[in-house]
Amino acid sequence: MSQATVPSTGGSRLPLAVLAIAVTCWFLAEVARVPGVHSAPGYHVFVLALLAVGLYGSTRGIALSELRGNIGVVVTAVTVGVLAKTALIAGVMYAVDQRPVSLVLGVAVAQIDPLSVTATMNRRMSDRAKTILSAWAAFDDPVTVLLTVYLSAFTLGTPGLLSAGLAGFGASLLGNAVFVVAAAVLWLLYVRYARPRLNRVVTVLSALVVAAFVVVAVARGLMLGVAIAGLFVRPFAGHPKADWTVDKAVTGALLLAGVALGVVLAGSVGPETVGLLLKGVVLGVAAYAAQMLVGSLIAARMPRYDRWCLALSQQNGLTAIVLALLLETSFPGTVAVVAPAIVMTNLLFTLSRPILDRMSAPPPTIVITLTDQAIDRAA
Repeated sequence: MSQATVPSTGGSRLPLAVLAIAVTCWFLAEVARVPGVHSAPGYHVFVLALLAVGLYGSTRGIALSELRGNIGVVVTAVTVGVLAKTALIAGVMYAVDQRPVSLVLGVAVAQIDPLSVTATMNRRMSDRAKTILSAWAAFDDPVTVLLTVYLSAFTLGTPGLLSAGLAGFGASLLGNAVFVVAAAVLWLLYVRYARPRLNRVVTVLSALVVAAFVVVAVARGLMLGVAIAGLFVRPFAGHPKADWTVDKAVTGALLLAGVALGVVLAGSVGPETVGLLLKGVVLGVAAYAAQMLVGSLIAARMPRYDRWCLALSQQNGLTAIVLALLLETSFPGTVAVVAPAIVMTNLLFTLSRPILDRMSAPPPTIVITLTDQAIDRAA
């Protein structure tokens, strides 16, 4: 394929579709006077299920060879990168509003949404850049959760809250570890014994086991375990139609996230929250600017095109919604600030796509392998 016919940035219209759906659902929920359904337990389960789809979709396509070769960059991105972004965003918000809660708001949008990244991945990125961005989006959530525990405890100043939060975080890590070990054992058993003699009975039993694991993951919030499982549980590898179906499921989950965002806005935003909405716009701009700075630094040794891809990759969605819902109880008004921030980051992401469309993609790397005989003849 010639350079002129290379497809443009993939998924460039999808963020606009999500924004349109969110605004439409916001309007319809306001007209129908839908109550704040985001406080209902069923809504949390729904959001976690969508988040699980996004995390699995983000990691199942990661090339393990690329991940092993770039593990240092990935670890830096999901630790130092998240800390730096949180500090930058929180600093901007604190300059706007000197209340300590402004520090917590930086955490809610510091991560990159894995659902959005999976559905809008630029097809002209190198495999290395795709791997780094996918892993960054999938594994920065646990770091964000830990930061939420620390900053919330600091902001509230409640005795014993920090230790209780850390204990809960440790229990969650243990639960995720058990989930990953169980998934690995069952996957190895399936590959060795079940897949070679696949029939209807084995297929039904396998589907039931997968369904049980999904229920456990969503019910217990084991999102890190789901993300790690996507690195090795890949039953659709080599099956283009099945793989296409999974891609469409991820896209559908992102569109449903737009519906969820619209309903959250309807239940949390009113005339009295105009000031909070404006702060949300500032929060979204700060999050995107922080990603441009941190992403450029992390990708400093990568080709120019990949550097721009990582610098302009900030998107927010389900993860930010979940954190906003969790913080709303302790910090009323969080949803009213985070929701417009999500809209702003996705809008800026959409507006940045023409920059990459006009930029020349790097030429393909040609790898030539010489045999010993060819080397001897050349000598």
